[in-house]
Amino acid sequence: MSDRDALPDAPHIPVLLRPLLRAVAPVSGIWLDGTFGAGGYTRGLLEAGADKVIGVDRDPAVFEMAESWRGQYGDRLELVEGTFSELDTYSDELLDGVVLDLGVSSMQLDQAERGFSFLRDGPLDMRMSQDGPSAADLVNETDEADLADILYQYGEERASRRIAKAIVEARKVQPFETTQQLVKVIERCLPRPKPGQSHPATRSFQGIRIAVNDEFGQLIEGLEAAERALKPGGLLAVVSFHSLEDRVVKRFFAARSSTGGGGSRYAPVQQSLDPAFEILVKGDGPDAEELAENPRSRSARLRVGRRTQAPAGKADRSQLGLPALVTGEKKGKRR
Repeated sequence: MSDRDALPDAPHIPVLLRPLLRAVAPVSGIWLDGTFGAGGYTRGLLEAGADKVIGVDRDPAVFEMAESWRGQYGDRLELVEGTFSELDTYSDELLDGVVLDLGVSSMQLDQAERGFSFLRDGPLDMRMSQDGPSAADLVNETDEADLADILYQYGEERASRRIAKAIVEARKVQPFETTQQLVKVIERCLPRPKPGQSHPATRSFQGIRIAVNDEFGQLIEGLEAAERALKPGGLLAVVSFHSLEDRVVKRFFAARSSTGGGGSRYAPVQQSLDPAFEILVKGDGPDAEELAENPRSRSARLRVGRRTQAPAGKADRSQLGLPALVTGEKKGKRR
């Protein structure tokens, strides 16, 4: 998809939709799509047999784009502007399933005016909700050390100190307003990529986007909210796109499907608990057919868990592999 106007006539096919629907079949009851986007997962669930889907997104623009097709589902589709960290507040009944598609959507990347893409010039924005401090605010106002931490811990950019220093120097001359202003500064800090390597700005843009949208805070709160919202036997399916968020999802499922006890040299012995989830899918990726259809799917991973009858609880966040910024620590080597 090249632009927003093309969306209604060229429906967005979400990543890993086919394996997700196979993993949660048969689909029935009330589902919540916590990252509605272009509505691909929601439509897939409705077509597969869901009685109702609650589509949640913090980007108000996505609901405008759904106007051309939402009416065909009548009261089987309910749209809610909000965050998936509060998904347990959007239904008066316990849910049969929750789907979360993490990160930025291809729809947002393809819209230069949203400021997510380092390939298209546009305002340096990156706000999924189109509200609150923007990427330009972060880049122009964050002190050098904290900016380096954001680039390193959220973007895994090892040249974070060098890039942060260059950003601070550049903004003294002219505040950052556009994506290409930032791209040019980053490119000067890094060697030209070899064929097949990612763009030099990839990691920095990821780190800034995650910070602007508090994506890790939203993620862990959303996983905990899903645990509270699901009925016994309800399903939680999560699609992630980079190693940091997939690590958190993997460890959340591992922690909440464990009975505790045991312990190791890395984690203390835990009190014995009834597991809250049974793991059904442990990180499946796209098949060859999907890779051919959508090369952007190559890094996607699907994890699915089934809710047990155990009471909802909380995972030990110190054991979930969250970036140190989320837990208030500062660690790691950077250049």
